[in-house]
Amino acid sequence: MSVYTPVSEAQLSEWLRNYSVGALLSHDPIKAGIENSNYFVTTTQGRYVLTLFERLPAEELPFYLDLMAHLARHGIPCPAPIADLADQYLQRLNGKPAALVTRLPGRSVERPGVGECAELGALLARMHLAARSYAAYLENPRGPKWWRLAARELKPLLDSRQNSLLEEEIAFQAQRRFPDLPRGPVHADLFRDNALFEKGRISGVIDFYFAGVDCLLYDIAVCANDWCLVDAASDARLEAQRTRALLAGYHAMRPFIELERDAWPVMLRAAALRFWLSRLHDFHLPRPGMLVHAHDPGHFRHILESRTSAGAPWID
Repeated sequence: MSVYTPVSEAQLSEWLRNYSVGALLSHDPIKAGIENSNYFVTTTQGRYVLTLFERLPAEELPFYLDLMAHLARHGIPCPAPIADLADQYLQRLNGKPAALVTRLPGRSVERPGVGECAELGALLARMHLAARSYAAYLENPRGPKWWRLAARELKPLLDSRQNSLLEEEIAFQAQRRFPDLPRGPVHADLFRDNALFEKGRISGVIDFYFAGVDCLLYDIAVCANDWCLVDAASDARLEAQRTRALLAGYHAMRPFIELERDAWPVMLRAAALRFWLSRLHDFHLPRPGMLVHAHDPGHFRHILESRTSAGAPWID
């Protein structure tokens, strides 16, 4: 989440007249992340998050907003979109599609332990089960088709070693798509900063704007590659105890099938590839903006290299 499009107090006050949320008290830019423009908004009736969508295709936005509304109705602690006076979730502000959602309590955990990883696994399983009754369909927008396009665009900007690793991994993944794995809507970006905790329990899951339909196991792999590293700064291997806690927390709510055990190492590599590619793209092909926070692509290159050379912990 970043700020590319400034919004003044006067502009926001006028825009909020389309909603029954009270008068504007304050709005503050959210500086983390890199995709959309986001603000914390406080009114006389509550606390919200305003998102201006900078590059997501307009036809995809209803999938994300309706998914969040669906999950919130099913008891998942995710932001609930606020409908305007015409009963629409999506409006426009300063020329950009925009939405207002509830702001959830809690804080992200920088160094999750076994308990937090188990809690995350259980929540992820509940979310996948709740999403089974969500009828809309959108293929994972950062899936294999996007990998190939991004790699082609980046090729002139990378050195021979980086290009070789990309080409080899994309070819490896193309031969292992596992069509029989359980599939459904996935968050696909549930890093530590997208989960909020209060008193050891998850109080919120945020930022659903990379969601899509994919293998459910892929969603868990994305989490493991961020939550379960031996050392996020220096050691990209998976720490066994936290990884098994994540998997066991999930398995208790939605038991894995045998094919998922077999596919686990491949999914970890797929999740590492996706985020290495997106970080390379944002690093080498940045968009002009203000308060923009770009991530180091080298971090996920190390994770991908680690996943190709080391075993992957699984539940006993």
